[in-house]
Amino acid sequence: MPRLSPSSSHYGAVMAVVEGDKMVGIQPYASDIDPSPIINSLPGMVHGALRIPQPMVRAGWLAKRHRSDGSRRGADAFVPVSWETALELVAGELQRVRTGHGAESIYGGSYGWGSAGRLHNAPTLLRRMLGFTGGYTASVNNYSFGAALPLMPHIIGDFNRVLVETTDWRSIAGDGRLVVAFGGMPPRNSQIASGGTGKHTQRDWNRRSREAGVQFVYIGPVRDDMAEEAGAEWLAPRPNTDTAIMLGLAHTLVAEGLYDRGFVDRCTTGFDRFLPYLMGRSDGTAKDADWAAAISGLPADTIRGLARRMASQRTMISLSWSLQRSDHGEQPYWMGTVLAAMLGQIGLPGGGIGYGYGAEANVGSASDGRSRARIVPGPNPTGRYIPVARISDLLLRPGETDDYNGHRITYPDTRLVYWAGGNPFHHHQDLNRLLRAWAKPETVIVQEPWWTPVARRADIVLPATTSFERNDIGGAARDPYILAMPQAIPPVGQSRSDFDILTELSDRAGAREAFTEGRDEMGWVQHFYENDRRTAAESGIELPGFQEFWEIGHVELPLSKKPKILLEAFRADPVANKLPTPSGRIEIFSDRIAGFGYDDCPGHPTWFEPAEWLGSPETGRFPLHLISNQPKTRLHSQLDAGVTSRSEKVADREPVWIHPADAAARGIQDGDVVRLFNDRGACLAGALVTDRVMQGVIQLATGAWYDPEVPGQVGALCKHGNPNVLTRDQGTSRLGQGPSAHTCLVEIARLEGPAPRVTAFDPPVILAPRAEAAE
Repeated sequence: MPRLSPSSSHYGAVMAVVEGDKMVGIQPYASDIDPSPIINSLPGMVHGALRIPQPMVRAGWLAKRHRSDGSRRGADAFVPVSWETALELVAGELQRVRTGHGAESIYGGSYGWGSAGRLHNAPTLLRRMLGFTGGYTASVNNYSFGAALPLMPHIIGDFNRVLVETTDWRSIAGDGRLVVAFGGMPPRNSQIASGGTGKHTQRDWNRRSREAGVQFVYIGPVRDDMAEEAGAEWLAPRPNTDTAIMLGLAHTLVAEGLYDRGFVDRCTTGFDRFLPYLMGRSDGTAKDADWAAAISGLPADTIRGLARRMASQRTMISLSWSLQRSDHGEQPYWMGTVLAAMLGQIGLPGGGIGYGYGAEANVGSASDGRSRARIVPGPNPTGRYIPVARISDLLLRPGETDDYNGHRITYPDTRLVYWAGGNPFHHHQDLNRLLRAWAKPETVIVQEPWWTPVARRADIVLPATTSFERNDIGGAARDPYILAMPQAIPPVGQSRSDFDILTELSDRAGAREAFTEGRDEMGWVQHFYENDRRTAAESGIELPGFQEFWEIGHVELPLSKKPKILLEAFRADPVANKLPTPSGRIEIFSDRIAGFGYDDCPGHPTWFEPAEWLGSPETGRFPLHLISNQPKTRLHSQLDAGVTSRSEKVADREPVWIHPADAAARGIQDGDVVRLFNDRGACLAGALVTDRVMQGVIQLATGAWYDPEVPGQVGALCKHGNPNVLTRDQGTSRLGQGPSAHTCLVEIARLEGPAPRVTAFDPPVILAPRAEAAE
């Protein structure tokens, strides 16, 4: 008889269906009212042909070690080796680089979602091992909101804390009247949550809010970025023009006397220094609705009318995370905050501002946001770091410097890259530039369950278990569930858990005790739960003992009785409850940022013309704006080989959405294989002709596994549809250095002749084992 084993995933809490030693099915938790179909990919991926069966070494590297040709990564075959040999090779390379070049020459900025468990978080465990064994160069921030993380502490406070304290949906449905969603609230994104969730509620809250009389206005280029349940009015501007629209709204508020002067005077600083720019007194250009209309393509009367609606009723401004993944991506987040401050509703029930409703399942949840104990990286003796989106710069520009958030960072001479639990050949922009960079290090080590694009481009590959093959505990800070994740099946092949692999490497470097703190796997799991239990007890909540929790499979914490309202206490008394900004207030003008002297991010929100947009001369060559948003059939590139993702491919490739008028002008029909291209690269995709994307814009979701027509060749056509062969690898500004993928122009054409076969899901060539002699 099959048995059910509870677990968690970033796509929701699940029950693994197990027969003997095999996972044969998957079920969502009974509590989940809107489960994600992504979970259906899990059983096939756990036991699929893409699992890495044992440690592997690239043949060229095995022959010449760190003197091998790095450009062969992705082209060479692999040789199976024993765990003892693989660990000896890895430990030896780490020691060689530390001794010969310094610990800062090891890049351990491994980035990715990895597992939903709080122990087996591969990037964090890797940094912990590297830190306790001598140090490394780290990465800071993320790709999701990489511009917002350094910006918002100057403006309103720590951004991660703001996300936890975001006004919850009970307040919006109960007291709100209008939600203006810049960039939307994509239902596909709300399928996922870092650390998992016991219940998906985003679409239900959209419906309940609408039924309560809340109106939604969605501003963005793709209709599906707002759930049908919201019944939203759709305004479709040119992409990357949100800052101009917000300025036009703000100008109307001032010109018509609609802004809240009392709130601005009491709770903000610098409005008087921003106003001359807004009204055109400082540069001769008033940022009025007519000016904004000429830039954005929205009618001026629509902008003025929206400003009046926002000022006349309780309004929530929602800014999607995607807004700041563009050229000068700091500006829409800063200007959106200023606009909300001018409306004067920050800190009121149902109104104010929220950052990322719909970006994850738990943004705007009613959970009280108490922290969950989890593994932490530990110290890094080198103190060296880069912004995460500057990987190619790190590898291509050793010794050179860049500005970042008031500092100058110098790129070390990177000799070794160690990556665990992520895929830079999905996350990073301009993959052809990354390919050139990836050839530079002497050694690349990857720890991964599957033959992902980054595993194929490694020198040493260590096979890791999935979350169903080890013990762990789930639960996110914005979710009321704590989830048991007992081991459901034995490890597949020779795979080992991330914790066990990195414990062994720590032991070889004499740091086992520091890394483990004397705990084994279950010791850590129980330690985390007992910490959660103590935290709950401090709030008067009694949780069951660990054994009872482990047997039940989860506990659900009660929701706060009173809805969360972002900055409610600050609004009530801005002196007693100062914000953690230099002034203690919301900073409309920032002296600190102005003091950095950045011409691409001055002291107040500013409209900058993007490097590529539908208003630029470049449209003569590349007339379509590419939106490379998140997919609905997977999380980033996770499970792209799974049944859910593959079921929606078009001609075996990632679907590209194109407006009927744009398709007709190019002779493209539904289902055609098409070629997308610009000066940075080219890829194939399957055409999906739809009016759910605005004319002049195409949508190609991120995450299709990179599949070059000629493996290892820079500039080769991606056969599968990875949009990051097209996107630009430029920081948002010198302040944030975030990714700017959404600033991208392309052209598209119907492919003539036969389309090459997609090979993204074929394992690499594995040679016969040879005599092992680790140096």
